[in-house]
Amino acid sequence: MAASASSEVTVEGVVLPPVACPPGSSRKHFLAGGGVRGMEAESNFVKIVVIGVYLEDTAVPALAGKWAGKTADELASDPPSSATFTPVSRRSTRSSAHRRPATGEFEKLTRVTFIWPKTVAAEEFAAKVMESRVAYLKATGTYTDAEAAAVEEFKAAFKSHSLAPVAFSDDSSAPGAGGIAAIENKPLCEEVLESIIGERSISPATKQSIAARVPEILKGGA
Repeated sequence: MAASASSEVTVEGVVLPPVACPPGSSRKHFLAGGGVRGMEAESNFVKIVVIGVYLEDTAVPALAGKWAGKTADELASDPPSSATFTPVSRRSTRSSAHRRPATGEFEKLTRVTFIWPKTVAAEEFAAKVMESRVAYLKATGTYTDAEAAAVEEFKAAFKSHSLAPVAFSDDSSAPGAGGIAAIENKPLCEEVLESIIGERSISPATKQSIAARVPEILKGGA
């Protein structure tokens, strides 16, 4: 099992456990990789969040055909012929036997931990998360009323909340949140993950981590 081969990763003091079970699921997910997302501000790189990407065990056979035997650099460099992180059309993605992490027919979990030393309105943060994804879906003609409704649900889930730098418990895990919102829209959820590990990744460190870890997990060694 991939879960037994996975190991924890520590990013900026945030410990990403090797296995996680998403809310609403009974299936264990292994840690594919993790890294920091930041931005340039006044000539400085400001670290904002730590991202952990988890995949269901059934991702292993789905990815093995194209990933096995490749180096981390090969996987992270987006060669057009490989089923790695290169965006392809939604139609070809669905018909491909070698699905990528973002669109594969297995469960995924993206864990985001806020580390920016500043408190911000959660709704504002949620809107920024959605901004580029909405623009992409509109540009590809796949933004429908269903996606628009899902975006509003996503932003509403953060309403009246604020994001502060994470406080760690004794085992370095983040304290539990007060509530759960289920946004049931596959295209939108896929695009959020695509923004993390896709061609124009918002977190190259996370993308590189996945590219380094998953081939080892396929061999049972990470």
